[in-house]
Amino acid sequence: MTEQKTEQKTLTHADENINPKTIELLNKQDKYTINTYNRPPIVLTKGKGCWVYDLADRKFLDFSAGIAVNALGHADAELASVIADQATKLIHLSNLYHNEYAGELAELLVNITKEGGGFEAARVFFSNSGTEANEGALKFARKWGKQVSKEGKEKYGVISYNNAFHGRTMGALSATPSPKYQAPFSPLVPGFVHSIYNDIEKIPEVVNENTCAVIVEPIQGEGGVWVATVDFLKALRKRCDEVNALLIFDEIQCGLGRTGKLWAHQHLPKSCHPDILTLAKPLANGFPIGAIITTEKVANIIKIGDHGTTFGGNPLACRAALSVVRRINTPELLSNVNSVGDYLVNEFKRLASKYPSLITNIRGKGLILGIQFTVDPTPLIGLARERGLLLITASNQTVRIIPPLILKKEEAQHGVKIIEEIVDIFDKQRSN
Repeated sequence: MTEQKTEQKTLTHADENINPKTIELLNKQDKYTINTYNRPPIVLTKGKGCWVYDLADRKFLDFSAGIAVNALGHADAELASVIADQATKLIHLSNLYHNEYAGELAELLVNITKEGGGFEAARVFFSNSGTEANEGALKFARKWGKQVSKEGKEKYGVISYNNAFHGRTMGALSATPSPKYQAPFSPLVPGFVHSIYNDIEKIPEVVNENTCAVIVEPIQGEGGVWVATVDFLKALRKRCDEVNALLIFDEIQCGLGRTGKLWAHQHLPKSCHPDILTLAKPLANGFPIGAIITTEKVANIIKIGDHGTTFGGNPLACRAALSVVRRINTPELLSNVNSVGDYLVNEFKRLASKYPSLITNIRGKGLILGIQFTVDPTPLIGLARERGLLLITASNQTVRIIPPLILKKEEAQHGVKIIEEIVDIFDKQRSN
């Protein structure tokens, strides 16, 4: 009884105390929208920095950042000013015409990638989302296969890996080997083969002369924050070269500063680097935009009419992205990612030592971290939310920590305090 009273006392954001306007709004939305998400009964209305507020003006610390999107936090003043100014000038043209900012953004992405020790970036194609970026990359790879295939041989196979998540459109979905996502929409695109992440021995078996590309996340996000080993990626690069296949790195979730470097692959030797890099999520801090960055050899095979987009590369999105990327790619912000990330890792390891029957592993790098549980941690998400902290899960019984990259140590400490409290409650609930 005493434990129950203590738990109730810490319920600062109880679901049962939601604003009546929230109920009214949720009922209205339920009547008219196609619901594909299991969402809590709150309506968020505004934010500032690492915090968001609901209709009742209750304040939540955001450890999800719109699923690794809001790198610079919510309601960033500079970004708001840039978007407002551009909206009064030109929002959309289509790609039938040039605009001021798409070329400038492409130049910036190519140059900072090479200057920072990244892969041999040369050209950029802009999309509107991560799944569109991956779709485009897969199309580029299929054309590559046709260009380099030997006479009489088909070269259209694409290799992806278990626990991967590359998107929900049909090509990206075909590279996402999860029955939960794939089964309702089969048959999928032919030619996709799935293998085991970090399994070097299987690489020669699955990557062969019929393979046009391998697509892989250097750090898997949705799959449970699994980190690819250097040896695995080096072996993939070597094998792709042997069979003249392209290596695609999907850095949609782990790229753009989240690991403490601009790109996750910058932590790797050049012998691991890709031919194509896909990105999206934080590129404009929440304004929709994605991109495909390629080497020169890939860009050279793509001709006018091979691919297209109505909205991709529009002046508003590109100008917003210029503001965001320039501020992500600074020593100050990347240093913050590393220092706050190190603090969180040490604290989560302490919790793992305190609750060894519940927490078995801490994975990740920078501010993309996974806390591995021995049981389904879903109840923790509600426990955290009702105490003012927004958390999300990933596959394989993992709680995923992907806050804004501007998270301060004091905010991280506040989040850790709540996480320790709810893990203790969860542990006691399991014991009873």
